[in-house]
This record gives sequence, C-alpha cells and structure tokens, in this order.
Amino acid sequence: MRHTLPLAPQFYVTAPQPCPYLEGRMERKLFTALQGENAEKLNDALSKQGFRRSQNVLYRPSCAECSACLSARIDVARFALSKSQKRVLKRNAGMVRRASSPWATEEQYALFRDYLDSRHARGGMADMDLFEFAAMVEETPIRSRLIEYTHPDEDRGGDRGGLRAVSLTDVLDDGLSMVYSFFAPERSRDSLGTYVILDHVEIARSMGLPYVYLGYWVPGSPKMGYKAKFKGLEIYHGGEWQKLTDPDGFSADTHPLSVAPIAEQVARISLPDIGPPTRR
Repeated sequence: MRHTLPLAPQFYVTAPQPCPYLEGRMERKLFTALQGENAEKLNDALSKQGFRRSQNVLYRPSCAECSACLSARIDVARFALSKSQKRVLKRNAGMVRRASSPWATEEQYALFRDYLDSRHARGGMADMDLFEFAAMVEETPIRSRLIEYTHPDEDRGGDRGGLRAVSLTDVLDDGLSMVYSFFAPERSRDSLGTYVILDHVEIARSMGLPYVYLGYWVPGSPKMGYKAKFKGLEIYHGGEWQKLTDPDGFSADTHPLSVAPIAEQVARISLPDIGPPTRR
C-alpha cells in the first residue's frame, strides 16, 4: 500500500507483525526511503515528528488499533541528574569514550551478539550475522558516529577487545539521535545503558545541541520503562512535543477509533523544502 504527497517522498506501510513491546498486539510501521542529496534535511525534519532511522529508512509506528509507542527525547537544558544516576556515573568513572566513523568491527559484533543472546534472544535481530550487523552500522546516508566505551581496567584480550558499550549515533541539526546501543550484559550492576545516555547528554551539551533522541517510550512495556526516569524527558504526542510530567498518566490502552487513517497521518507530515534535484 502506497501513499504520496505532491513532490514529496513516497510513504509505505509494513504488513502487521507481532509487537515486540506489548504482548498480544500487532505492529505496523509507516516508512519512507532515506537517500539522495537531501537525506539529512529529510532525516532532521522527520526526526522532529517522531520518526526513527534504520539504515536508509525512516519509520514511525502506525499500528491499526494502538498508539502506545511515543517518540522520546531529553531536553538537555532541563535535564538534571537523579541520585541513582549520580551513582551510575560514579560506578563508571574512568570510562574512555572513542568516537569514529560508522565502521563495524568483529569486536563490536562479539559484544552485540552477547548483548542480544542475553537481552533479546527472541527479538527480530536475534539471527543477525556479521554482514547484517555491518550493514546496520555502515549503511547511513547521513552524518553518523560510532561511539565506543572502554575502561582502563578492562582485560584487552578476548573476542570483544575490552569493549563495554557501543552506540550508533546520528548527528541531527537539533540534537543527537541514539539509533542503537548495546553493552556488556554481564555488567548489569554498572547500568551501562543508562551511562551511555548520560554521556550523550554531556556530548550534546558540549556541542550546543538541545536534545538527545532516545527512540520510543512505551507505557506498559518493562523494556522501555527506564526512559521515563530521565528528567527533562519529552514525548511526541498529538502532533507535538510535550513534557513528560506524569508517566503514570499514560496508558498502553487505546481505542482503534483514536488512531488516524494512514492517508490522514501522511497528509499531516511536514516536509522540508528540498527543491528540485541538482543537475550534474
């Protein structure tokens, strides 16, 4: 099924499949290709409207009977550390950050596999091999960075080469978008996932960028509950960004008639002024 806007990218809808966040529900996504010389402008514009990037595709949940998934971002200016987050920073003191171009390595893949096998053994990425992992990391038409975290005390041997955490991060015109991150599952006490987000807040602040995009927050999903613990969190709801002041005020229960038809959703998308293709 295809929907188009005049002089705009084409939008498609995926076939329904089991939801990875809420048991017993089906999900589908609205998506468009991300390519060409205007890829960055399109990515910047649609990220502000709840879309996420996966390789050369931008997508947003568009489920027929559910609208529980809400895009989330941290307002850097409003962010403040909680007591538990201060302890996370203390536990990970001495961590070394290294940012590079998005290029996959065997060490990253070894950490990625350990993470999946421990946390998401039944997820959609469970069978991803090294070549598919490399495509996830390297196939990006926009400004992306691969950020690795190691610790001086870590044994540099082994398949993972001392890696503790990795984040594939896009640089938007108004912030950092954490496309995908993974970390050493055996170090659960260190709260590495939280640490990586906290470090991205610091990176954004140092770059003068106002937001850190975290992907989707899903009320009722234990996998996504941690995102509501970050002060300064905003969610994209009702066509605009709103402060998340009361996480318990949102429910995963929705009525099918509350979900707008696909054609109406597409018509509401605001696209950047990209103009005609440049002649070469």
